Amino acid sequence: MEITGLTKRYAKGQDRYAVRDLSFRVEQGQVLGLLGPNGAGKTTTLRMLMGLISPDAGEIRVFGHVVRPGAPVLSRVGAFVEGAGFLPHLSGRANLELYWQATGRPAEDAHLAEALEIAGLGDALERAVRTYSQGMRQRLAIAQAMLGLPDLLILDEPTNGLDPPQIREMRDVMIRYAAGGRTVIVSSHLLAEVEQSCTHLVVMDRGRLVQAGPVAEITGGGDTLLVTPAGGPVGATTLEKIAALEGVGSVAAADEGILVRLDGVTPAELIAELVRLEVPVAAVGPHRRLEDAFLTLIGGAA
Repeated sequence: MEITGLTKRYAKGQDRYAVRDLSFRVEQGQVLGLLGPNGAGKTTTLRMLMGLISPDAGEIRVFGHVVRPGAPVLSRVGAFVEGAGFLPHLSGRANLELYWQATGRPAEDAHLAEALEIAGLGDALERAVRTYSQGMRQRLAIAQAMLGLPDLLILDEPTNGLDPPQIREMRDVMIRYAAGGRTVIVSSHLLAEVEQSCTHLVVMDRGRLVQAGPVAEITGGGDTLLVTPAGGPVGATTLEKIAALEGVGSVAAADEGILVRLDGVTPAELIAELVRLEVPVAAVGPHRRLEDAFLTLIGGAA
């Protein structure tokens, strides 16, 4: 899948963009995490990718074909975005069967048994959906997205309503799904889960691309350092002075100290500048947690 120059503007306001000049590529077999704070444009991007809304500019190509509403290539895409609608008086199994019948594709192509195994609902499959908990509805919706074993699977906040064991199970499902040669795009606020389940990341903020690449590169590429001040936290004024240094990309306060993203300055040069600013430094080293790398990429905004 390749996104090029994707732009979507809000209906009101000429300078308000949901997505602006967004470009990135996803390869077969990857589990891509789409990250960003609220309002970053993640769901708008996913809705354009699914052909639900049209971009104002740019294009999306999936398996070489341009995505637009009703495009035939969308039959190779499964998606769970902003919840799924079910008929509450019917059982979970009946809902999945009706959904697949509506696609007009042969019943044997649904791979219903595999989807039901993923859902893990047990006897609840035969109960009316109105009796389901939020977590059970979530698992049924994800099973619905996997019907037909699509080549590209899009999941928007798939772990909402799931308990920790179910979240771990969902992580394993995504990894296994992509290992079969398919591609998964997942949007989530659970950064620790993203770090464990995704191979690649796209970080967005205010509709624009901030960074894209392998998880290991973003979390441990050596451009994010943890500065541990001696004598406790430093004040906002000191943080501003560090952020203003030439070659520093961004600065964010963390529980353990100060996260500094390097953008041209070397670690040795940064230490020298900290000494010049009279910042009492106890230690400086690489920091590899996705949560902290994410905070530095978006400038500490939540």
